[in-house]
Amino acid sequence: MNHPFIYFFTEPNVVFVYKIEGQNYISISDFLESDRWETFVLNEENEFDMFDHLEGNPNVGRTFFAKQDDLIVMAEFINKQIQKNRALRTSGSVHIVSSESAAGSLRGGLERPNTVIGIPDFLSIGPLGKLDEKMGQTHRKDWLIENINFEQEAEYPIKFANTLRELEDIPYQVPIHIWYGNNASEQVCMRFLIYLLRDKTNDIFLINSTDLYDKHMSSKDEQQHIFDTSQIEPKDLKLLFEINKTKNPLSEKERIQLEIEWKALAQTKEVLRIWSNGNIIGVPENHFDSIILHIVENLHKQQGNKDFIKIGTVLEELFKQMDEFVGFFFLEYRIRHLIYSGMLEIKGIPKSLWNYSIRKRNELDKKLEVNDE
Repeated sequence: MNHPFIYFFTEPNVVFVYKIEGQNYISISDFLESDRWETFVLNEENEFDMFDHLEGNPNVGRTFFAKQDDLIVMAEFINKQIQKNRALRTSGSVHIVSSESAAGSLRGGLERPNTVIGIPDFLSIGPLGKLDEKMGQTHRKDWLIENINFEQEAEYPIKFANTLRELEDIPYQVPIHIWYGNNASEQVCMRFLIYLLRDKTNDIFLINSTDLYDKHMSSKDEQQHIFDTSQIEPKDLKLLFEINKTKNPLSEKERIQLEIEWKALAQTKEVLRIWSNGNIIGVPENHFDSIILHIVENLHKQQGNKDFIKIGTVLEELFKQMDEFVGFFFLEYRIRHLIYSGMLEIKGIPKSLWNYSIRKRNELDKKLEVNDE
């Protein structure tokens, strides 16, 4: 450390110099695209102990490569240094919501000095055990990488760790507002947040965005029911916040109860959870498989034949017809399972959410395959 500079030494004799600017935590993509880097080449390895970049000449025109695991370590170290030197804000409210897309909408609706924190995850799926610890976070990350087709797998651990840092950094005197809706992901996340904030003495207010929206804003003309905070327009979120201002903060008893509920959730083994009759219910992974097959069958009927259907079309139709807010990523994971199990055929390569097509397999094809075996 040579604040605001950090020196990273890598074999055989290269030093990467990063300059910390500002107080925002960084992701891997942030510092890869940054102009805050300089590279130096040492004559000998032992020069690093006395290295000062101001006394040397940066290397220009040469490219160096780093492993992904090393980039994660570097980003973690940079963020730890940012946290050590971060000046805590002292005014306004803190708003926390269970998704980055919902956080973007909140930022658009709320004026400064309100601060918005978005959780970069979807907690209705995947393991939850020890999620406030590195071990649990690694287990969850491994499950996501093995099963879910999401493009930012390298960014996930850094973003999640940065969110925990932002929660730690909340000053004790500011009110905290936790936004959530009537869906499993936000309901689980709300309880997780209450657990993470258990040592904070701040007033904590809960804002059930979907209940408030249904009560004060929804109309009979709306074609799509609101399940999730991210579905609500920024201007409407601002109004909901104003409406909720008269509500009392959580009592100590209420906070303890929600902490207990989180601990119970963290002990469960299911990797899929739904919101049913006001409760978070763990269900088998294949819970939505029959609905997926039914949707594909209906789309075939609309075609008049059994041609291949773009995966995006299937997911959009599922989203329209389901009465539970389920992430596209999990539904795509189940579609791949139905392909691997022989219920669906595939055209293309399932490297992302929108790159392939599917159709139901004919019963004759299944019988021929069984006979071949």
